[in-house]
Amino acid sequence: VQLQASGGGLVQAGGSLRLSCVASRRPFADHAVAWFRQAPGKEREFAAAISRSGSMTDYADSVKGRFTISRDKAKNTVSLQMNSLKPEDTAVYYCASQRTILTVRASLVKEDYGNWGQGTLVTVSS
Repeated sequence: VQLQASGGGLVQAGGSLRLSCVASRRPFADHAVAWFRQAPGKEREFAAAISRSGSMTDYADSVKGRFTISRDKAKNTVSLQMNSLKPEDTAVYYCASQRTILTVRASLVKEDYGNWGQGTLVTVSS
């Protein structure tokens, strides 16, 4: 599975962006998908994840209530809607996927993901 992340950009604090992660070469309907982010000088950290079925989602405490992850299997896409953005959300955002069984939650651990997109930069100005 090859992943392509897009939708990043420059936005003012309080604004919104919608990131997309599209799978090519083969569908990733049998994969859990997560978004991680890496700010300058910091380690890559978990932001949001969605299970293979789409029925279970998880969020980092720092984004809970502001970000929403969703998936559209027909379009082979996972999206991350980001609202009420803050300067501390500035980072390169990466989508990642890993094949899983149907009934489990997606992992929050980056080492559990074998497929990664190239990253998209989100910059939030104050």
